[in-house]
Amino acid sequence: MSTFTSIIPSTNLPRTISSFNSSFKSKHLISCSLPGTVAEPKATIAASEPLLLNAVRGLDVERPPVWLMRQAGRYMKSYQTLCEKYPSFRERSENVDLVVEISLQPWNVFKPDGVILFSDILTPLSGMNIPFDIVKGKGPIIFDPIRTAAQVDEVQEFVPEDSVPYVGKALSILRKEVDNKAAVLGFVGAPFTLASYVVEGGSSKHFSKIKRLAFSESKVLHSLLQKFTTSMARYIQYQADNGAQAVQIFDSWATELSPTDFEEFSLPYLKQIVDTVKKTHPELPLILYASGSGGLLERLALTGVDVVSLDWTVDMADGRKRLGPNITVQGNVDPGVLFGSKEFITDRINDTVRKAGRGKHILNLGHGIVVGTPEENVAHFFEVAKGIRY
Repeated sequence: MSTFTSIIPSTNLPRTISSFNSSFKSKHLISCSLPGTVAEPKATIAASEPLLLNAVRGLDVERPPVWLMRQAGRYMKSYQTLCEKYPSFRERSENVDLVVEISLQPWNVFKPDGVILFSDILTPLSGMNIPFDIVKGKGPIIFDPIRTAAQVDEVQEFVPEDSVPYVGKALSILRKEVDNKAAVLGFVGAPFTLASYVVEGGSSKHFSKIKRLAFSESKVLHSLLQKFTTSMARYIQYQADNGAQAVQIFDSWATELSPTDFEEFSLPYLKQIVDTVKKTHPELPLILYASGSGGLLERLALTGVDVVSLDWTVDMADGRKRLGPNITVQGNVDPGVLFGSKEFITDRINDTVRKAGRGKHILNLGHGIVVGTPEENVAHFFEVAKGIRY
């Protein structure tokens, strides 16, 4: 296989990547690997397994798998058309046929290596006796914010089989539709992030209410966090049993905590979820994402997850070094890059993959795709990413 010099200046990057298409030779080639940062990939490839799973397991893959957070909907015309017909987010995310249709929209057009369930991290709340809604233009609304011990006592443990059967049915259908050509991904919210929503009453800028609870009545918050922990572990197991081949845990708001407070109010609960799931599903890859996590990376690795997803504020090479060779990394192209030129998008993809090194890397954005992103730029992102060869 012929090889080409990287378009990115480098004097210490020994591995090169071959051209994936003659029309892209001059601008889509990258040199990839930072010596000593990644464990040597295992030689055996499980050909029947999706590329994403092989990459997570450290097998020798020809390129990094790629998918996008929030890839199901938002920027796609087909999704916007469907939203006009079904304006309620909850209707779209709690109807099996709509969940499957929306989840497959990006798959049908771009063929990503991961097909993520269309849902929301707050979906389990109704089954936990926490009424909520997601309102266009306002976001999540918790009708009766939880701030007392008595209210926590009213929170029920989540039984997904009873409360969200449509999730299991949708995942089962997605597995059949995708037919192992990509990994079907499920996801859940992390305990602290879920608690943030239900204590604050919705989204927040300062998180003053949950921090007041944490610092003045910590027992109340710990009780709530434990209920979410037990419930989310069960929810992950349920998703895996119904077809999810990997599950991403979103702890979006844990980075509002100081490192000391993260160690009290988030880390032990994340670790408990991972330990619980690994007992029943030891081969299920678990991905952890927390936006703005640069100050917590080493602590995120302590949770025991298989993959840590980096946001774009962390240099990928630095993140790889800080997490160590045994953790797979995901990310971390700035979503705003997709508003740039095709050449600019190409350069940023190359830079990210080069810094991640060979293997144990899932190419993704450092956060969710932004509303208004040009669909043709998303197509270009996937075209370049899928043409990469280590």
